[in-house]
Amino acid sequence: MARMSRGRRNNQQPDDGLIEKVIHINRVAKVVKGGRRFSFSAIVVVGDGEGKVGVGFGKANEVPEAIRKASTKARGNLFQAAMVDGTVPHETVGRFGAGKVMLKPAAPGTGVIAGPTVRAILDAAGYHNVLTKGLGSSNPHNSVRATLAALKSMETPEQYAHRLGKDVDGVYQNYTVGQRHWTKR
Repeated sequence: MARMSRGRRNNQQPDDGLIEKVIHINRVAKVVKGGRRFSFSAIVVVGDGEGKVGVGFGKANEVPEAIRKASTKARGNLFQAAMVDGTVPHETVGRFGAGKVMLKPAAPGTGVIAGPTVRAILDAAGYHNVLTKGLGSSNPHNSVRATLAALKSMETPEQYAHRLGKDVDGVYQNYTVGQRHWTKR
């Protein structure tokens, strides 16, 4: 008997040039007089590979319809995430519910070290070198929202300097050639 792939589609690029990945599909059974009625929910991430990313949640009686609804919502939720040289600009922790996700900048060549939920979001956004750690709940819903909270809380050194009214060189604490990692003072 062939093994089911649980309906996951990876690295699909529709005609608009966005990367679309299915993070999670959940089957819900409702018991009625005639037996069980199944419905499906899907979490989909959409990104352009250059910092824009969005996540959507959809429910329907069929898997393809749930994925389509989630994809449409994800396209409506796109936002620009901060990125410096293919990594996150600084260390941050995103929290949602009982889930926490820590994102840390990594040196070039490290790759994305993350669990499947966080990896899908970071890959769709276009990050190449990031260290992550999932803390607390590993529920995909909490992990997704905690990752989005972490991405939304980040700002580039230029954005941070502009907010403080300083020049960019004044906000770098530990600046080394080849690694532009900084910490907020």
